[in-house]
Amino acid sequence: MRLPRFEIITKIRRSVVYRILRPRSPQHPVKFTGPVVVVGSAPVSTMPAGFSEHFHIVTVNGSQSVLGTWGVDAPDATFMQFNQVEGQTTNALHVRKVLNGKRTGLLYVVRWSKSLALLQTGLAAFNYAYDDVKVVNRFKRMAMYEAVMGGLNVEIDDNMKFSNGITAIFYAILSGAKAIIITGINPDSSGHVYNDANLKRLHAGTDKQILQALIDRGYPLFTADVEVAYASGLPLWTEDTLKGFTERNANAIPSK
Repeated sequence: MRLPRFEIITKIRRSVVYRILRPRSPQHPVKFTGPVVVVGSAPVSTMPAGFSEHFHIVTVNGSQSVLGTWGVDAPDATFMQFNQVEGQTTNALHVRKVLNGKRTGLLYVVRWSKSLALLQTGLAAFNYAYDDVKVVNRFKRMAMYEAVMGGLNVEIDDNMKFSNGITAIFYAILSGAKAIIITGINPDSSGHVYNDANLKRLHAGTDKQILQALIDRGYPLFTADVEVAYASGLPLWTEDTLKGFTERNANAIPSK
């Protein structure tokens, strides 16, 4: 189907600006050695088999609310949508509520368009702490997509947009993760773990396509959630999976 004129112009403009800027994909300052757990906010999330302090954790928006039951104080990194900082939607209000007084390592705020000072003020308003905070603009997201998927995604409509859960998976891949375990990321679900509003999950179709493409390309992607493994074809992370990972990466999980 032919794109409307304004979408064609937007696509060309973003592509040209992207090529001029040549943005670098965000990567963790230290390469991930142990398994990386990417925690989304779907109502069901599961602590991976064999979980220990040698696992790395990347969370999305308010999903770190489940980490207290895992014995984890703060994730290594968090991806937060810009609207969660000051927005008045049901979801944004609940995200700020569950994150109040908590902290993370690296905080990446996606598509924040105001100043860094205003971002820091907004985060301080709900007592959210971090070791460092960075903004991931549209072009850096495009760089992450291209680096992993090999093509350009200018996100001109909802059918092309992907979630912050996928962004976090890209981040783990680009940061050298040899095993990525997703939990609380289920494109077929609705609702969020930190509220009972049962809000529809955005970009579900695109997320499913990307997850399938990652599986097909052989990325070391697993899920800790049985129902997601059943529905998506993602391999389930088990104690045997951990044992195989440890044997392949002798220095990743120190013996107890």
